[in-house]
Amino acid sequence: MIWLQTLLVTGGAGFIGSNFVHYVIENTNYRIINLDKLTYAGNLHSLQAVIYHPRHIFMKGSIQDRTLVKQILDQYQPDGVVHLAAESHVDRSIDGPGEFIQTNIVGTFDLLECIRDYWSQQDPVRKAAFRFLHVSTDEVYGSLGTEGYFTEETRYAPNSPYSASKAASDHLVRAYFQTYGLPVLITNCSNNYGPYQFPEKLIPLMILTALEGKLLPVYGDGSNIRDWLFVLDHCSAILKVLTQGRPGETYNVGGNSEKTNLQVVQGICDLLDKMHPRQNGGSYRQLITFVQDRPGHDRRYAIDASKLKNELGWIPQECFETGLIKTVKWYLTNPDWCEAVRTGSYRGGRLGLING
Repeated sequence: MIWLQTLLVTGGAGFIGSNFVHYVIENTNYRIINLDKLTYAGNLHSLQAVIYHPRHIFMKGSIQDRTLVKQILDQYQPDGVVHLAAESHVDRSIDGPGEFIQTNIVGTFDLLECIRDYWSQQDPVRKAAFRFLHVSTDEVYGSLGTEGYFTEETRYAPNSPYSASKAASDHLVRAYFQTYGLPVLITNCSNNYGPYQFPEKLIPLMILTALEGKLLPVYGDGSNIRDWLFVLDHCSAILKVLTQGRPGETYNVGGNSEKTNLQVVQGICDLLDKMHPRQNGGSYRQLITFVQDRPGHDRRYAIDASKLKNELGWIPQECFETGLIKTVKWYLTNPDWCEAVRTGSYRGGRLGLING
């Protein structure tokens, strides 16, 4: 296990990033330097509990601002970097792929160049201990049939602009290990869910839409399958890989919880029936409606996380049922957060349709 004192976290005001910041502050003595551009999905409301914590320093800015990144590196001398800053919503990448190319590919390149320059100037002991962890997605692997699992050896076959941009950034990070010796790590995770998730994603969108009494749109026939990972389990995996993983290696992170999209929405409805019954009676399931499918919608994702389990001893602590209870309860008890992050242009409408 390597010894760390200061971490630079990019995208630390986003969904996974804010949860990771909370997790690290609560479970370690590390200092966090949190760099976030505060786009629509990054929000300081998600950091209210730690924003003034003495071990948390927030910096507003872009990973493409090399001057700022160099200033942060020089001033705070981090021992490691967790790179979470990314555009991450498939439907948005269909509507406008340009932002995904700029942030996920060019931004990762800009960050890597700054990190490489900083790392090369360290003494041998600090160089050996330094780590750069790039957080990626299982979507880079494409789509599975009814059987089998993604492993770290699965061929990349991205099917959306989002997943293609993440695949490209994965390749860049790996190349910096092979070419320059930068001690990098890559994690490819399955679908995350939990607190602080922007309500364009399936689970929070369905919760909040149901509470408003609106129809719950399910793509296609609802049979697309995802492996669901509770976000705090993901955070524990990130920290495990960062401190114990082998440089140059990729680790898949999965929740071992395959569900169809329809099963997920039905599970949300059933929990809301118990926790927040409809005023006019009846089940929230009555609001489910099937809509036109997403273009290029991958049929199934499933992660084999045995490498992470066997090498580093990590397993998820939540099953989907327990994680979903915690998630629904969090959204019900945090209406102020929900309202604060929805005050911008996105109000729950359909994204990712190709017109014409």
